[in-house]
Amino acid sequence: MWNNVSGSGRETTKGHSVKLGSGSTVTILPKVLAKASTVRIPTIQGTIDRRILANFRVDPDVLAKILPSPFRPQTVAGFGIAGICLIRLKHIRPKGFPAGLGISSENAAHRIAVEWDAGGELRSGVYIPRRDTSSMLNAWAGGRIFPGVHHRASFDVHESETNFRIEMSSLDESAHVLVDGQIATSLAPNSVFASVAEASQFFAAGSLGYSPAGGQREFDGLELRTFDWRVEPLQVTHVESTFFDDRDVFPPGIVEFDNALLMRGIEHEWHSREPLCCEPEQRRTKVGS
Repeated sequence: MWNNVSGSGRETTKGHSVKLGSGSTVTILPKVLAKASTVRIPTIQGTIDRRILANFRVDPDVLAKILPSPFRPQTVAGFGIAGICLIRLKHIRPKGFPAGLGISSENAAHRIAVEWDAGGELRSGVYIPRRDTSSMLNAWAGGRIFPGVHHRASFDVHESETNFRIEMSSLDESAHVLVDGQIATSLAPNSVFASVAEASQFFAAGSLGYSPAGGQREFDGLELRTFDWRVEPLQVTHVESTFFDDRDVFPPGIVEFDNALLMRGIEHEWHSREPLCCEPEQRRTKVGS
């Protein structure tokens, strides 16, 4: 399943559900009606101390079944692209505040590359069904004063200049991630991307992310702006994810590990964006056991 990358195949409860959050749901909706109001945050700035994007190629028809409307899978060479972001942020504070007043945190997000129609135009970005964080402040503020609900999690990090092992376990016991790898010089030859530069361009374009808003039928928008986008390839020797290992959602052969990219020491800003708001629900995919 993982193309020479081992996984744990962690068992989950039966049923066709996306197990990414205890007791919560993702609403599957037919279309976008209008933009809705959301909490407006000031521009947030800081440093991406380390960011790993572990990416999988997935049957787009399977992704389409779990994505809420209006999102559709964005494809590369006929495959949908989904993955895990493991990011350590430092000096996070409102723009213009001294760096010494900022906070630091380890964070994880499950991501799916998507496209959608808005205002007669085709848009692209990522849908983020789940965010996890080591920060109590992020968990409290997420979905209230900061876009996107954040779940508390513990992180076990071992890294050097060339080797990285990051493990995340959510406190609600519904999400677990492990990525272990080292710096490489190129992508695996079977990647859907022809080069590191091509992969870098694709993921740089996915800077706008939408995630479920707390208790509402809408999706919070958050845009990442970096001032010196650069990536390095990682050779991943071991990867685990309760999301991608769920055989009820992703049967064998549907999802395969594709590549991993590393970012370090990137100055950046976060900008809130207008949410997407939808019609009353038609059907629901449960998120959580």
